[in-house]
Amino acid sequence: MDVRVLIGDDPGAELSDDDLEERYARPPDHVGPWLRVNMVSTLDGAAQGADGRSGGINNAADKRVFDALRRIADCIVVGAGTLRSEGYRPARAPLVAVSRSAEVPPLLRGAEPGRVLMATTERAPGLGRARSLLGVENVLVLGSYSVDLVTLKAALHDRGHTEILSEGGPALLHRLLAEGVADELCLSLVPRLVGGDRLRIVAGSELDVSLSPTLLLEESGTLLGRWRVSR
Repeated sequence: MDVRVLIGDDPGAELSDDDLEERYARPPDHVGPWLRVNMVSTLDGAAQGADGRSGGINNAADKRVFDALRRIADCIVVGAGTLRSEGYRPARAPLVAVSRSAEVPPLLRGAEPGRVLMATTERAPGLGRARSLLGVENVLVLGSYSVDLVTLKAALHDRGHTEILSEGGPALLHRLLAEGVADELCLSLVPRLVGGDRLRIVAGSELDVSLSPTLLLEESGTLLGRWRVSR
């Protein structure tokens, strides 16, 4: 079945891959870098399957949006734990690993210079090793004990990145929301119930962030939405 519009311009329309990219374009009124977070969840709130990975719950509809957002992105910001657990490899756009330890995931250590950046801290035990593996210019030191995400967004903008995509995980999404860095949440709701005590898409202390829906699509029962973070 094709992706069709439920909420947004032209309800009922079926969308090609090119149409998807157009529907997920940044708002024309926004000035400066746009940081969106893309996540997937079951209907009962699980952000991971039995294997502890988001790949355990995603499907073909979610993959279409995942691929469209990656085609749009200038860079992809991901927590180091998610990079390791999901087995990330170098992508078309540079990967930005967020890590307090500055440990470069094994599958990214052989990447071409500039394909992987590290956002880390002054006290990171792996700082020297990361600089050796990635190049000094590709290791961003953005805080003493934790990575300053506001400064990270600005630093990426200074490098020419205006379409910034984050793929989580849940702890990083919590911080992006808590620190007012995320502009948008893109969320795929897959039509499954899994129970258990698996992570939700946001992991951390309590927060209360309002969002406004701007687009809702459907394919084979999967809901694919965009929510703009209210300021």
